[in-house]
Amino acid sequence: MITVFCKETPVNDQIARGSRFSYSLDELKGLSEEVLRFAKESGASSAEAEVSLGIGQNVSVRMGETETIEYNRDKGMSVTVYFGQQKGHASTSDLSLQALRDTVSAACNIARYTAQDEFCGLADAALLAREIPDLDLYHPWDVSVDEAIKMALICEEAARNADSRISNSEGASVSTYEGLFSYANSHGFNAGYPSSRHGLSCSVIAEAGESMQRDYWYTSARHAAELDAPAAVGLKAGERAARRLNPGQVKTCQVPVLFEAPLASGLISHLISAISGGSLYRKSSFLLDSLGKQVMSSIVNIEELPHIKRGLASSPFDNEGVATHSRSLIKDGVLQGYMLGSYSARKLGMSSTGNAGGNHNLIIQSGDLNFEGLLREMGTGLLVTELLGHGVNMVTGDYSRGAAGFWVENGVIAYPVEEITIAGNLAEMFKSIIAIGNDVLSQGSKQTGSILIERMTVASGA
Repeated sequence: MITVFCKETPVNDQIARGSRFSYSLDELKGLSEEVLRFAKESGASSAEAEVSLGIGQNVSVRMGETETIEYNRDKGMSVTVYFGQQKGHASTSDLSLQALRDTVSAACNIARYTAQDEFCGLADAALLAREIPDLDLYHPWDVSVDEAIKMALICEEAARNADSRISNSEGASVSTYEGLFSYANSHGFNAGYPSSRHGLSCSVIAEAGESMQRDYWYTSARHAAELDAPAAVGLKAGERAARRLNPGQVKTCQVPVLFEAPLASGLISHLISAISGGSLYRKSSFLLDSLGKQVMSSIVNIEELPHIKRGLASSPFDNEGVATHSRSLIKDGVLQGYMLGSYSARKLGMSSTGNAGGNHNLIIQSGDLNFEGLLREMGTGLLVTELLGHGVNMVTGDYSRGAAGFWVENGVIAYPVEEITIAGNLAEMFKSIIAIGNDVLSQGSKQTGSILIERMTVASGA
């Protein structure tokens, strides 16, 4: 059975004229200006507004048959108004002028009943982006449904043929997305740009006797030409599922732990959470007052590069219009800067770092070792390929999570393992990084190779 989902909003004449979006960027900027004008007329001392459009298509197949075809066409506007130090926020999916006016009115009514907050307000005008570089983020993909189905089928077939023990499939999917937005505020800032993101993924199940395992793989890019080939994605998914069959056990021990590249980015995410403004001003981070101090191993160097062409997390400005800049975040293990938006910066007596909304392309410097070299460097220990649960205490840094992966002996994978727990403390783990591989994945906002930690506690869950 084929299920078709369609989520659409009304479109205007531009669709009939061949435009991919129902509004042009100039029209979105005009709507943003209208919202700011409505806010000023309502008595707001300042305001900011974002108007956005989105177009998407997703096709999925399972066991050689088309399963779902999904389309979406969304639009929306969000507005934040300030009455001095009082703040109100509202949003709508209706871009008619009356709806915009009503939404502004709702935001103003909310602001009048909120408590004063001396730290709220627009970003400092001096920090706003003056120039908007073209970062080559928009590459629409004219893939038809039939073509997408064919790609998904090739991907799934490659996964099912990867190993004779692949017994079932959770399917393969091909997705494409395009977005367009405009952000404006009362400082006179009004800018936006289109972007795109496309993906291909596959998940299958392997079975041998009473052992059954699943795994997946995916690829993502701004430009469809930079996606991995469907057959390669499927083959990887199938091989990953089959290699996990017939897991063994490990005794409780303290050994080196290697986080595979797709999971290593999660360790970096914990770092970012710990040095982000919200955690810092709430004093809910294990890295309080760490600026200029050694927080990671001296081999670790991390740069934030917001202006990488076609980067998955590239942006010329953040969610408040603050200009983004390349910077060193970690140098030889020493913390060089925090991740701050305007509100958290004011709470901390600092300036925004252009990170309202998150980080932009964190690049972790690789070492000389490839994946096999990391295994040899580890000798005997645990390779982690899956993490379960949320046992991370960001206040203390205590880390304890369910895991699965492979036991490694003499630098060679010996057998798969599951139902184990790995434990440590993030502050100690960061300083115990002894190698970062050159097997870098570019699948998100953090690009890192596999990360080898000198020692953690590994315990069997059986």
